[in-house]
Amino acid sequence: MTNLSIKTVMAALLAGSLAATAGMPAFARADGGSVDPARFQERIEKRVDKALNGTDATQDQKKQITGILQAAFADLKPLHAQRAENRAAMRAALEAPTIDPAKIEQIRAAEMKIADDSSKRFTKALTDAGNVLNANQRQAFFKTWSDHKHGPRKG
Repeated sequence: MTNLSIKTVMAALLAGSLAATAGMPAFARADGGSVDPARFQERIEKRVDKALNGTDATQDQKKQITGILQAAFADLKPLHAQRAENRAAMRAALEAPTIDPAKIEQIRAAEMKIADDSSKRFTKALTDAGNVLNANQRQAFFKTWSDHKHGPRKG
């Protein structure tokens, strides 16, 4: 085996998974099922409305931001399946009779690309949403948006 230890590989996959899932928790449930897309779209709309509550944001601004974020989450959804494939491939590679460092590196690199693509797409969506608002609205929106709790963590 090369310089990559199993702990290093698993830590890299975990870091990539965390980065790739920024903003994605509502697409997958703990039991492996997925949330109804229409229901998820409504959740985004409610979250935007809550984040802009108490500001002078117009209905048009709220609608624009909701559309931007809904499109971003729709674009990120296919990456979730790719991440699942990478996890399965990594597990198979690590459980194989002979460890292939090149295969493991290939899977790790694919996972990091997904993390980077996810981060870029979500950052673009947040930037686009921020550009719809004036400075005061933007500060209120992002303060409330980042304070959002996803519920109790399991595990």
